[in-house]
Amino acid sequence: MFKRMKEKVKEIQVKMGEQDVDVLLTMDYDSVYYYTGIHSYLGMDFGRPTIVVIPQEGDISVVIPSLEIDMGRAMTWVDELLPWTDGIGEEWRGYIKDSMKGKKVVGLEVNRTHAVLLNFLADQFPEVKIKDMYPTMSRQRMIKSPAEIEIMKKAGQVAVAMCTAARDILKPGVLEYEVALAIIEGGTRKAAELLAEDQTGANAYYSPLAHDLQILQTGPDMNMVHKRASIKTINSGDSVYMCFCNMAEFKNMKVGFDRQYFIGSYTAEEEKVYYESLEGQKRALDMIRPGVKASDVHNAASDYYEELGYGICYRTGRSIGYSRLEQPELKINDDTILEEGMTVAVDGAVSLANGVAGRVGDSVVVTKDGFEYLTVMDKSLIVL
Repeated sequence: MFKRMKEKVKEIQVKMGEQDVDVLLTMDYDSVYYYTGIHSYLGMDFGRPTIVVIPQEGDISVVIPSLEIDMGRAMTWVDELLPWTDGIGEEWRGYIKDSMKGKKVVGLEVNRTHAVLLNFLADQFPEVKIKDMYPTMSRQRMIKSPAEIEIMKKAGQVAVAMCTAARDILKPGVLEYEVALAIIEGGTRKAAELLAEDQTGANAYYSPLAHDLQILQTGPDMNMVHKRASIKTINSGDSVYMCFCNMAEFKNMKVGFDRQYFIGSYTAEEEKVYYESLEGQKRALDMIRPGVKASDVHNAASDYYEELGYGICYRTGRSIGYSRLEQPELKINDDTILEEGMTVAVDGAVSLANGVAGRVGDSVVVTKDGFEYLTVMDKSLIVL
């Protein structure tokens, strides 16, 4: 893991030289982990920035709250950790001033940089040009290594374990939040099982705990796409949809995954819509292979929906990995060419105004001949 991180730092430093960027500052949680291995800190929700400082040449450093420095040191390969303390001196700002001395161009992930740092740079260094390095940094993440793909396959196993745990308790009378609790337990136990395979070094500091608010809709709420689990009772005849995209991960690598089930029975309209969603996803999946434009994958599904008389309200999929949203996206006008090793979440979905809906989602890796599932689970129409 550390070898890959060191290589990616050297790679971005070469790109910085090509683009005349003197220093790169990144504080995005996923980017901090990508380059350093540091994770699980409090961050800006609590007003405590952790910032990676990458010069065009030489060693990188991490500005980190002093109360988290021991944890950070156990997680990272980076030698220079720069601790700061609330209310003492200039806190983190002094280190940033030092890193900016004599610099003409600073690289940032502009839309992922907190306003606290953006405003500080604008106030203290108005003469310094800001270069948005997000496109370059995104390009680094597009092609996953075999080792990264193996981690994502384990994230897929966690996602499937979540869904299996939910499916096992779904029945009339169960409350939505009880399904969410089962999902959390199922995913946590599977992640713990996988983490137990290697607890050496930095591996000991990953948490297995599944977290966030479970996306779950039942019955007449099926068209409320991202509704969270509530205290509502699941009834006979309900359809149940679960999206795991905000929760399914392993060692900080994420996958997208969605499944839908029917409690006791389904109507003819529900059956029709469900199979339409499956076909929409299949049209997209059938396009996935090296050399195809991301937009053409989306168009294959959207053309099908439009043939059925439906409108289009969102993309067909997105790249996933270190972040829940990476590049490219499977949407209109994203003409990025798919390459072997890219990892994408691909959805199929039809929602009607009367509350009937069909949804399915999987994550796949692009292979030399097509794709391979990262989330391996039956998606036929199932009545529980």
